[in-house]
Amino acid sequence: MIQLLFTLIFAEMALIVVFVFKTPLRKLVIMGLDRVKRGRGPIIVKTVAGTVFVVMLSTIYSIASIRTRWMDEGGDITPTDQILLAQHLLEASLMGFSLFLAFMIDRLHHYIRELSMRRKTMEAVKKQNRAFEDGKSGASEEIKTLEEEASALRGKIKQLESELQEKAKEASGAEANAVALKKQSEGFLLEYDRLLEENQNLRSQLQSLDRTLSRSDSKKVS
Repeated sequence: MIQLLFTLIFAEMALIVVFVFKTPLRKLVIMGLDRVKRGRGPIIVKTVAGTVFVVMLSTIYSIASIRTRWMDEGGDITPTDQILLAQHLLEASLMGFSLFLAFMIDRLHHYIRELSMRRKTMEAVKKQNRAFEDGKSGASEEIKTLEEEASALRGKIKQLESELQEKAKEASGAEANAVALKKQSEGFLLEYDRLLEENQNLRSQLQSLDRTLSRSDSKKVS
């Protein structure tokens, strides 16, 4: 029993030492404990720990009974009782120490797993931040190119507006010229009508003169 407890304690101490130093062996031990804690593993471990605890309580009770008998007998103790008392004390101490080391191994395993999960979460957050920063830089470059394109379009719009103003001035000038030509053509038409009327008047006067001359000639002949 004592040899088994010593072996268990040394094994537990070795596991604690493995947990302390970051080595590939620690990953294997953590993976093994992960498998132990799945399925029926926790029930078996709790059963073994409960059994060891009950045996430790029984050993403590035996120690208490030996001391009580020793006190009742007036302080005299036999060599057999001394050997039993020392053996029970050693077994109880070893069982208590083994339970304490088992609890320490369980807590160390839990904290290491939690720490590794938090590290993975932090790495994922850092990756997301880097991706966000990269996307932000890419978006800023796109915004710069869009701003440059917008400024170029504004320049083109200003140029087109100036050309449009020049074309509007030319169109207004051409319209003024057209109005002037229209007025001039209307004046020409009026002058043409006046000249036509004078021509008709002159023709009528010429015809009347011709008639008077023809009459005067006819009178002279008669």
